[in-house]
Amino acid sequence: MSKVTMGKDEIFYLRKGGGKPSLLFLHGAGGTHRNWGKQIQALGDATLACLDLPGHGRSKGEGRQTIEGYADLVAEFMAALALESPIVVGHSMGGAIALDLALRYGEGLGGLVLVGTGARLRVMPGLLQGLRGEFESTVGLVCGYAYGPSASEEMIRLGREEMLAIGPEVLWGDFLACDRFDVMGRLGEVRHPTLVICGEEDQLTPLKYSRFLADHIPGARLVTIPEAGHMVMLEKPQETTEAIAGFSSVTLP
Repeated sequence: MSKVTMGKDEIFYLRKGGGKPSLLFLHGAGGTHRNWGKQIQALGDATLACLDLPGHGRSKGEGRQTIEGYADLVAEFMAALALESPIVVGHSMGGAIALDLALRYGEGLGGLVLVGTGARLRVMPGLLQGLRGEFESTVGLVCGYAYGPSASEEMIRLGREEMLAIGPEVLWGDFLACDRFDVMGRLGEVRHPTLVICGEEDQLTPLKYSRFLADHIPGARLVTIPEAGHMVMLEKPQETTEAIAGFSSVTLP
């Protein structure tokens, strides 16, 4: 991995390949670049970049408490790496960041892949409170809802450990940013080619969220993946990768 310093943040990222198109992967709340490991391995010779947001994984700095704050950082990151019109692939909170980028930095993007996300991401007040007062048990509750029937106990355990490592302040900020996010009335302004992917068993951002995105973003296409929950790219990596490759015209090995 490499790193780039932007203000007070030291951002670690993985970059590989050198062909076209460029794809930029954004993880969700409490996630890291490792959430996209299977896709990064499989997507051939395209230019691929995947970062840990500040306060996550190996990146240093403070997490943000708004989607706009994260999107501003990602826009700066794209400029620092000179990514040319990347297709932004965002999961959950990362999908919200991708939508905000499309609305405020639209000319610099080549397309969107919105995975397990929505135009509004309300969070239960009890969950926000729990992240401050009963962190470990609340993370366990989140992970209990995050995975579908095909997920192994080991996958869920590793996901829980990774989220716990983020820490309560950053994770609370992530969920607060999601709770504040709402672009339901602005989806018609998105002018980028858009693919929406959702696991059919997603309990955190249910399928109706993805259908709303596909119905209201001009020209968007929806792919649903059976027996997959919110962490669809981990639970069904082949199906998720094939959908991304088909949309972005990347040749798989």
